[in-house]
Amino acid sequence: MIYLDYQATTPMAPEAFAAMEPWLKDGYWNPHSAHAGGRKAAAAVEVARDQIAALLPSGGRVIFTSGATEALNLAIKGCGLPVTALATEHAAVLDCVAHLGGAVKSVGSDGRAGFDSAGQGLFAAMLVNNEIGTIQPVAALAEQCHGQNGLLLCDAVQAFGRIPIPDGPDMIAVSAHKIHGPMGIGALWIRDGIELTPLMHGGGQEQGLRSGTLSPALCAGFGVAAQVAAQRMEQDAAHVASLWDHAIAAFSDWTVNGSTTYRYKGNLNLRRDGVDVGRLMSECRDIAFSAGSACASGSGRPSHVLSAIGLSQTQAKSSIRLGFGRYTTLAEIDIAAQAINRAAEAML
Repeated sequence: MIYLDYQATTPMAPEAFAAMEPWLKDGYWNPHSAHAGGRKAAAAVEVARDQIAALLPSGGRVIFTSGATEALNLAIKGCGLPVTALATEHAAVLDCVAHLGGAVKSVGSDGRAGFDSAGQGLFAAMLVNNEIGTIQPVAALAEQCHGQNGLLLCDAVQAFGRIPIPDGPDMIAVSAHKIHGPMGIGALWIRDGIELTPLMHGGGQEQGLRSGTLSPALCAGFGVAAQVAAQRMEQDAAHVASLWDHAIAAFSDWTVNGSTTYRYKGNLNLRRDGVDVGRLMSECRDIAFSAGSACASGSGRPSHVLSAIGLSQTQAKSSIRLGFGRYTTLAEIDIAAQAINRAAEAML
């Protein structure tokens, strides 16, 4: 199978797997225990924390969570502030906003926020959109928030390890399995001086913010994945840009959804009038691609992101998302494009 769904998850890096394996086989110690094994496990957790922090702004702390969804919930519900989010945010943000009775701000047809979007309270803005790859002006939005004594929460899941994270945000959510690490672990970076109320109570782990036993294996895999991403960032970015150019040429009869200027180029969201995406995916079973966010794939509803940038339901339902990255080859783009274009043309 050709895998073109890098926004949903990424293949695990061999370096991350190798870092996890000893902890899965023999390193069964609880990192919160006081004996020698526990201290060894705790040391591995702290190494991983530092490796992840190296990709984030200085002057903050990294709190491990079960994933970015938990990290975003902790930030939004734990800060105690009224919350506003962009209409194109992930469901993990928008569902929290709805639960708390917060506000939603519109975006332009390219998916970008207006510079009058942010304000008082907590404002949530995704650095790289998971469906259309749009890059938000997060640093400018943070400055705007701070000018009104507000805070900015950045969902950096699709950006972390792929592009530099700007200074400015007060909290940043990240995930391991989007950077070739394991599923089941994420983190929330919190700027020094910001206090949150925990969502979970129990053992008081993670500086009292997230009770529960940490997995040294997951932490180690996350840490090494972050370290490799830091080392390869320029190399990976150049490879992704090459894949983008190749894919754009191969899908010349399709229209790109979202900005082509302010965009992470490992995310290619396209539409073609008259295409039935459900049927297209059925015809192309040997290619793993998406019709939108994997987290909402079973809802049957058109993408809220594509609706937010002004697409009709018909246009949204004729759109696909191709995600590629470190381990994708140009040959795979060619094979996938031929199969998808052939199946699409048969419907027209």
